[in-house]
Amino acid sequence: MTVIGNVAATVRQAPGSVPASGANIPDMRGQNLFRLDPDAAPLFRLYLRDALFDHLQPHFDRLGLLAGGRLDELAGTADRNPPTLRTRGRTGQDMTAVDKHPAYVEMERIAFSEFGLAAMSHTEGVLGWPEPMPPAAKYAITYLFAQAEFGLLCPVSMTDSLTRTLRRFGDPALVERFIGRLTSLDFDELAQGAMFMTEQDAGSDIAATVTTAEPRGDGTWRLYGDKWFCSNPGADLAMVLARSGPEPGHRGISLFLLPKMRLDGQPNDFRVLRLKDKLGTRSMASGEVRLDGAEAYLVGEAGRGFKQMADMVNNSRLSNGVRAAGLMRRAVTEAMYVAANRRAFGQRLLDLPLMRRQLVKMQVWAEQARTMLFLTGEALRQANGGDPQGQRLARIMTPLIKFRACRDARRVTGDGMEVRGGCGYIEEWSEPRLLRDAHLGSIWEGTSNIVALDVMRAIRREDALPALRTLVGALLDEAGLSETERRPFDAAFARAFAYAGEVVAAGEDDLARQAASALYHAVTAAGLAREARLAALPHRLALAKLVLRHRLEPRDPLRRPDDGALIDAVLAAGSP
Repeated sequence: MTVIGNVAATVRQAPGSVPASGANIPDMRGQNLFRLDPDAAPLFRLYLRDALFDHLQPHFDRLGLLAGGRLDELAGTADRNPPTLRTRGRTGQDMTAVDKHPAYVEMERIAFSEFGLAAMSHTEGVLGWPEPMPPAAKYAITYLFAQAEFGLLCPVSMTDSLTRTLRRFGDPALVERFIGRLTSLDFDELAQGAMFMTEQDAGSDIAATVTTAEPRGDGTWRLYGDKWFCSNPGADLAMVLARSGPEPGHRGISLFLLPKMRLDGQPNDFRVLRLKDKLGTRSMASGEVRLDGAEAYLVGEAGRGFKQMADMVNNSRLSNGVRAAGLMRRAVTEAMYVAANRRAFGQRLLDLPLMRRQLVKMQVWAEQARTMLFLTGEALRQANGGDPQGQRLARIMTPLIKFRACRDARRVTGDGMEVRGGCGYIEEWSEPRLLRDAHLGSIWEGTSNIVALDVMRAIRREDALPALRTLVGALLDEAGLSETERRPFDAAFARAFAYAGEVVAAGEDDLARQAASALYHAVTAAGLAREARLAALPHRLALAKLVLRHRLEPRDPLRRPDDGALIDAVLAAGSP
């Protein structure tokens, strides 16, 4: 008998009987992803504080059930039925319409209206909370939502980020005109946001932007040019970079708000030329846009568009890191469920030594990302309050999580596919979609090289390294380690920060990724150790020690590891 994939069990049967099927293929569809995650509630409580966590816990529970069931089904349907573009109406008139599958529209309602993900940072009353919510709450909900659907969270993030940037830099009258729709929970009223920045010859090199802007006497501008990669191109509003003056480089670039409809109520003068056929995030439209004298409004000061757009980009980068953390958590949850409920060679997969090591490696990387998302969210909260230390921390921690978590997600989702085996390669399971979506994080809003170099810029231009070192020290203090336990952490952290400082001082850009990785590992190891004590999750100290041994300390690849006790501690806490 030939055995294919992971269907390893044969069934003895009497003549004429029907063999049992699916008995050894674990399927967790319909399970509550919030409840299946043993660390979720304690960590959410730690970072949200008791009152807000107690208020949001029923919503976490509801979203966890949706993510493991209905939302996951909608995501799969939308992935198989990507949006389409209509360029002509039935009577032959030119038009641009992006048609979305009903499954995607239902997910939009859940994200924008039921959970208010794009509005909760900007207005009171979302999910019944009497004031705008802190970043930690938004990212906790995003983290759960991303475990079912990744692509839609791009429009959600861009709407949130556009609102933030418009409020920070826009003329008060412009803000007043659009803010109500951007923060509306009424699905038929709300305005979605987008960001049209990338050009064919100006991907991450914004100084090479050639789209132009011409002022009109009525306070509006006209935009001309092509934008090469525009996600959510059917959005009601988009932030656009265009060259408004003759100055070279960044100095001549300004930021504009581009509405879908002109002031006279007619469609604006731009069109979507085609939609991209993407590897992942297929549920959400991305297209190429031609601006043919489109009506737009200057946001902020002319010639400072790059700096103002950077605020929106950084917010989107942080969202990318959060979504990568969510993808990894879903992959880990699926892998742990399979390993605990499938038998091979007379044992559970979870009891096989090599599988145990693989599962823990996945957990280390996934939990580093979760810790980093909450620490960065707290830094952003401080920065939003005007704290200079928080501003430096948010400035460096945002590219750190975008760089490292998005790269790790590609490995973790790939390993998750391998744990399930042959079924993990089949599109009716979640693993292929997780893997395809994970690859986008390392490209969206800057590739790994670009973002690692941005970490170096944060050190060089904004002196962010001392602030990060202070944070790591404070986290380790709160971990309450004994002197013996703490010593190797202090030694590894000292080396990581010294190395990053040396790389920046010497201008060794070719080492930026190595330096950025070391900083990420230092921050997350300290954060994991703190969580072990403050959230009463002792196995997170084992995770912190594994980060130390495998990602920071010198290691002989041919030396037998002595981390068996740490692996046992992690798996004992996380087994379904």
